[in-house]
Amino acid sequence: MSSSTSPSPRALRRAIKQKAAELGLDACGISEAQALEEEGSRLQTWLDRGYQADMEWMSRHGQKRTDPRLLVEGARSVVSVLQSYYTPYQAAEDASLGRVSRYAWGDDYHLTLKRRLFALLEWLQDLVPGTEGRAFVDSAPIMDKAWAARAGLGWIGKHSNLISREHGSWVFIGELVVTTAIEPDRPIADHCGSCTACIDACPTEAIVEPYVVDANRCISYTTIEYKGPAPPAEIGDEHGNWIFGCDICQEVCPWNKFRTVSTEAAYEPREGILDTPLDVWKEMDQEAFSTFFSRSAVKRAKLAGFQRNVDIAIQNKARGESDGAGPGEA
Repeated sequence: MSSSTSPSPRALRRAIKQKAAELGLDACGISEAQALEEEGSRLQTWLDRGYQADMEWMSRHGQKRTDPRLLVEGARSVVSVLQSYYTPYQAAEDASLGRVSRYAWGDDYHLTLKRRLFALLEWLQDLVPGTEGRAFVDSAPIMDKAWAARAGLGWIGKHSNLISREHGSWVFIGELVVTTAIEPDRPIADHCGSCTACIDACPTEAIVEPYVVDANRCISYTTIEYKGPAPPAEIGDEHGNWIFGCDICQEVCPWNKFRTVSTEAAYEPREGILDTPLDVWKEMDQEAFSTFFSRSAVKRAKLAGFQRNVDIAIQNKARGESDGAGPGEA
């Protein structure tokens, strides 16, 4: 219901957080809409080092990527939200089964989370008439992890993922960029300390230094975004049975003992995603691929990329067996 008197920025911060919780969002924080100068500088250094691999879009829209006021004219606030996608299931370690990154076990979060954000934006527009804004879930050049960190929802860990003290790192991030002034939250401290678990565990040494990931070496990149026939052998040989994405750096993070189980039914694992043998994945044609992965983020790899990943996993399994490794040890 519309209000003739808009709430104060402080009252609005309390109200929007309460509404976000009612909508099934696990955390909500506010930042002032302004240029991300320090974060933008780090991004440019990362790009200059070629760590974006062939993701050319990362170097486009530089100013828009770092200043939300260029995405929404008159923007005054960035509302960041988190939604847990952790479900209490574990992927099999058996090397004969293909592994898919946890975030893609269920339906595509781009659609699911954005629906919640649209509802939050509509509520805000009703509460504060005249509010303009846009919702973002990886759908525009916006630095979602940087904004979530600015809003005090966590810090960016050494593996470059956002870590929440309350929810760990198994979270999706979304934003509203709005023209309404909302009292901002304060960032929190980095709590990675001296831990190097993620760096030590990465099989391809993609975390080249704390907080810096070279996409050229990252299994998530080479199984999702990479469009070539096959990654270099030194990378592909370390894919193991990962056929879409990789969770290793998050699986070893001590902060994920604070993970929270998702309340979003759409993120539950679809039947077969955890226990389908590689040889079954290999036989998928386009129709079967499109049907099985309907509403799934896995479709981003397309059938050709997915089958390439399956082929690499099959080769890794065979090599492990010839080296004398038992099932699940390749």
